[in-house]
Amino acid sequence: MSQTAFSSPNFKFVKGDIASADLVNFLLVTENIDTIMHFAAQTHVDNSFGNSFEFTKNNIYGTHVLLEACKVTGQIRRFIHVSTDEVYGETDEDAVVGNHEASQLLPTNPYSATKAGAEMLVMAYGRSYGLPVITTRGNNVYGPNQFPEKLIPKFILLAMRGKPLPIHGDGSNVRSYLYCEDVAEAFEVILHRGEVGHVYNIGTKRERTVTDVAKDVCRLFNLEADKVIQFVDNRPFNDQRYFLDDEKLKSLGWSERTRWEEGLRKTMEWYVANSDYWGDVSGALLPHPRTLMMPGCEGSEEIKGMLNLFTNNQTKMVAPTSEGSSQTRSLKFLIYGRTGWIGGLLGKICEKQGIPYEYGKGRLEERFSIVLDIQTVKPTHVFNAAGVTGRPNVDWCESHKPDTIRTNVVGTLTLADVCREHGLLVINYATGCIFEYDANHPEGSGIGFKEENKPNFTGSFYSKTKAMVEELLKEYENVCTLRVRMPISSDLNNPRNFITKISRYDKVVNIPNSMTVLDELLPISVEMAKRNLRGIWNFTNPGVVSHNEILEMYKKYMDPSYKWTNFTLEEQAKVIVAPRSNNEMDAAKLKREFPELLSIKDSLIKYVFEPNRKVPAT
Repeated sequence: MSQTAFSSPNFKFVKGDIASADLVNFLLVTENIDTIMHFAAQTHVDNSFGNSFEFTKNNIYGTHVLLEACKVTGQIRRFIHVSTDEVYGETDEDAVVGNHEASQLLPTNPYSATKAGAEMLVMAYGRSYGLPVITTRGNNVYGPNQFPEKLIPKFILLAMRGKPLPIHGDGSNVRSYLYCEDVAEAFEVILHRGEVGHVYNIGTKRERTVTDVAKDVCRLFNLEADKVIQFVDNRPFNDQRYFLDDEKLKSLGWSERTRWEEGLRKTMEWYVANSDYWGDVSGALLPHPRTLMMPGCEGSEEIKGMLNLFTNNQTKMVAPTSEGSSQTRSLKFLIYGRTGWIGGLLGKICEKQGIPYEYGKGRLEERFSIVLDIQTVKPTHVFNAAGVTGRPNVDWCESHKPDTIRTNVVGTLTLADVCREHGLLVINYATGCIFEYDANHPEGSGIGFKEENKPNFTGSFYSKTKAMVEELLKEYENVCTLRVRMPISSDLNNPRNFITKISRYDKVVNIPNSMTVLDELLPISVEMAKRNLRGIWNFTNPGVVSHNEILEMYKKYMDPSYKWTNFTLEEQAKVIVAPRSNNEMDAAKLKREFPELLSIKDSLIKYVFEPNRKVPAT
């Protein structure tokens, strides 16, 4: 994509997946789209032999999604479907007349088969629903900016690096090449002058063998072709020739203008000036780069090693295996809540464990933006640490109820639903502030609320929304709900830290509560994702600790002169808007899964007070 396009007032770039029906529908409606030029496709034949399912998904299903969206919106005036000359299959070596638009489709590889399948869908939607479709079938395109898995940029980059130029088979296969600017002009002609329901070949009569192309590249770099060209194993099937009859398009006024020598030189000059444009492309420069389709292979040490082997005249290539790869290498987390406390800590844990991760950019209540995040990041797990907890506390939620509902209920449910559609587990950080001591769970009894207990605390609007969404999330088998309570971390300067909060109060209530030490439990939540655990979990350390007990620890470890006073719940109610939840939660389920989990008091000492100790131990 040129910088000129990005700066154009009538241009807007949206990065997304054509297979996302939500995104496609959203864009067609919100951007008032009336014309589509459908170029999106997996196109490299070598890759189609290695991972043909990706070609079916993108080329056939993706096209179907686009067509259906156009049918539903009913606002499309032109739909240009871009296909390929390969759908015709091989042209006879001695044929004088090329394939015309009515020729039979006889694809010979998974790539061309999926393109032919997509064409059938396009034709069907044109006939059944009156969609104004036009199909094009073109020869090979080349020019600046082309990804180097394609033959010409691949040869140019290899020549620049002094590497051999690999040719499949004996190099006698014949292809026709069109310079990108000429092809762009062809599409402009078809868009404005083409007839709906018709097919147009975009081709050239000028043909050359793969060996001829390699020799022309060698001449540009003053290389001796006999020393640089190396013949390697052929594809499982390699069409000998594609030849098109382009008279139909020429009758609309189009003709090829760029000579081969001129186009090749301009392409070479661009790659010389922009050699690092695509970053690490070592995998694409292999003789058979279909291994690029394997997750985690691009730019890997295996790929680089294979390229070095090829450089040393080893033409028998072996695809890398996944044996010995670590579990963390196959993980990738998508985290929502970048600016939040838990979300920020999760990123640090991922960095420490070497787990790739990205923060979500979309708003949880906007379905299309979640889909876009998932399609872009391609995570293995999703973590939801986003939510409205109040600014500076839950009292804020009482006067901002729609905002609280939008994020805590609508946003969370939307995320769970989208992830379910994509087969993704969601680790959802919820709250245990949905319970309060009652007759069956009296204070000081040691009887805690279990995962299956119904919420009984409705004192704050924040808690109402969290209880509501937790109940609804039970219908989603892809969600792991973690009930966090009064979170504490070793960062005693963080104003959201429960210890930091109460140490700055003049008066505190003194009630035993279950609490969550994040330094110990957040890494456990990452392990829960790895184990694909589901359902509801009381995400607290076993046992309870009172406000006074915590402040006694604070005095012992941090400040011997620290003093505080207590007041009753009735007195507290006079200075807060919404009541606060106080309860004990039964952490037995979590303890069974993670026997090493410390009790709340032991965890506070190990993870919070000992690392921050200011008072010398006696």
